[in-house]
Parts: sequence; structure tokens; C-alpha cells
Amino acid sequence: MIELYDIHKSFEGKPVLKGVNLKIDQGETLVILGRSGCGKSVTLKIILRLIKQDQGRIVIDGEDTTSYTEEQMLMLRKKIGMLFQGSALFDSMNVKENVAYPLREHLKLSEDQISQKVAQALSFVELSGTEQIMPSELSGGMKKRVALARAIVLEPRYMFYDEPTTGLDPLTSRKINELINKLKDEHKVGSIVVTHEIANAFKVADRFEVIKDGEILFSGTSNELKGSKLKFVQDFIKGGTIENAKQ
Repeated sequence: MIELYDIHKSFEGKPVLKGVNLKIDQGETLVILGRSGCGKSVTLKIILRLIKQDQGRIVIDGEDTTSYTEEQMLMLRKKIGMLFQGSALFDSMNVKENVAYPLREHLKLSEDQISQKVAQALSFVELSGTEQIMPSELSGGMKKRVALARAIVLEPRYMFYDEPTTGLDPLTSRKINELINKLKDEHKVGSIVVTHEIANAFKVADRFEVIKDGEILFSGTSNELKGSKLKFVQDFIKGGTIENAKQ
């Protein structure tokens, strides 16, 4: 499990997170909802120590990682796959080399072993046979799926998704949601999904955390979210996106 305790973070004196506490168990999907700039993505980056919190503790699988060195974090990050909002593929590398990148960085494998693991990851995201294609030749949805293959090629215990369906058409969004659920069901991967899209959130979430003004406003299941009396929560459920919620 991943646990955050009293996480605070400010940028240039402006508080973004103000005492955030949350927990994600292996095998469940936690969706973090909030407006743009509310600290959703910052929370993921703090867990990965891509950004350092100002205050608070991070515990992963029972280990307090708050004071881990960069070398220790490199080992820990093998447990966590990350799907970035913009996919973040390397334009100069074909699909195979993009997916193989974490294998070459973290493991000592033969070329045959690398090819086999890449093929398995691409098969999982239903993109078998695309190894030689360049990112410029891929649609937005295919780029997301290649990026997901790269994120899972090290067989992580946890997956982080930063706005995984933003900018995608409904059919492609549905495919991404199906893959998120497939990872949970078949591999018991614990996931944190950061989004402001309510409809897609309901399709993958076991639990919700709603962040407003740097604090957790709501924590609960899908049914509890739908039944919440909080005006902010009801506004964005009715509006379809949290950006439509009134203050």
C-alpha cells in the first residue's frame, strides 16, 4: 500500500497542497478529482519524489521513503509505472525502443529477452506488430497505449495515470479505461488516476478523493460520491467535468 501523511507543498509562496492524507491499497483504483492546478499531478510527483514535499511523510509497502536518497528512489520507482498526460514518447525512437527503454535502463537482459517483454507489453495494450512504427505515425490514442506498454513493461505493483483520457475521443477513452481495469483485474495493480473527467472516472474508480483548495474535500466510494450533499461535488457531477463546478 501507498500512504501519504500530512503532505504540504507550496510554489513561490502559494500553497498547493495543505495537509493531504490518502492511502492506496494494492489491487484497487483510487481516482483523485480536482480542478486544474489543485495539486492532483503534484501529488503523484511527490510520491515519486520528482518533486519534494515541504512537509509530511510517504510510506510505500511499509517503508518510510520520505528521506530516501535518489539511488534508493531509483530502485523504488521500478515498482511504479507512470502514464503521463502527454504520453511523453521519445520522438526519435520507434515503438519498440520506446517500450524497451525502462528495460535497458533498469535490467540487464539479452536482446531476445527485451524483444519478448516488449511484445508481451504491446500485446496487452492490443498493439502487437507495431514495433517498427515511429511516434509521429501514431494517433493520439495509440500513443497513449504505447506509453502504457512502456509503463507496464517492468511489471509494476502500482500504476499512476495523469489525465489518461484527456483529449481522446469517446471510443479511445473507453479503450484506455478498459486497459486500466484489465491491469487491476489480471495483475492486481494498485492505481491512482488523476482526472477532472467525471464520466471516465466512474468507469475505473473503486474510491474517490476530491481535492479543493489544496485539501481533501471528499473521500469515499462511487455511490457515496453520487450521494454527497456537498455543493461542489454535486455541481461537477451534474456538469460532467470538475471545471464546471462552482466555488
